[in-house]
Amino acid sequence: MKADPVEPARIVVLISGSGSNMLAIAEACAKQDIDGEILAVISNKPDAQGLDKAKEAGIVTQVVDHKDYGTREEFDAHLMRAIDEYTPDAVVLAGFMRILTPDFVRRYKGKLLNIHPSLLPKYKGLSTHQRAIDAGDKEHGVTVHFVTEDLDGGPNILQAVVPVHESDDAEALRLRIQAQEHIIYPIGVKWFIEGRLQLSKGDVYFDDKLLPESGIRLNSDA
Repeated sequence: MKADPVEPARIVVLISGSGSNMLAIAEACAKQDIDGEILAVISNKPDAQGLDKAKEAGIVTQVVDHKDYGTREEFDAHLMRAIDEYTPDAVVLAGFMRILTPDFVRRYKGKLLNIHPSLLPKYKGLSTHQRAIDAGDKEHGVTVHFVTEDLDGGPNILQAVVPVHESDDAEALRLRIQAQEHIIYPIGVKWFIEGRLQLSKGDVYFDDKLLPESGIRLNSDA
């Protein structure tokens, strides 16, 4: 008797903007590079462009507008209810511009992933590209990491390193970084879905080996 086929992993993606990383992950799922399915894309902004892109890709969308709630805790409680309807194996933040409460982070600890446009731990927060240019950095990049209660401080999984050119302004650098985001975020999600990544006591293990603080680094000539 044949064994029952394994169901694809259940993924929920949270967005606030264009949804370009969400689409990169959705395309990887469609090509079966990731053995998973995005069951829903949820946004805190009803006008997020990524919602239309998700609908065009045949993905269920939902809005939990943070402006409808008086406190961050109340918003996160409603957001958790929306996410839990899909019993996800992974919750993926893809340009989700909200600071999450400790209760939210603890609920999805170990299966909550984010991508941040810097080589963490450098340049947490916003305006990372301009800050790298202002500092005279020779390299910049993007990081996929687990989410913890420390804002942009969860342990790193994977980084793409991009050279900073003398001619760069923040927009030129952003575009080159974004191209790398679309490469490494699906890789990080794939590894997680395959069970190759584990978060244990604040450290990340890949194939049962402890990763360095930077995570796995990939260099780009872009």
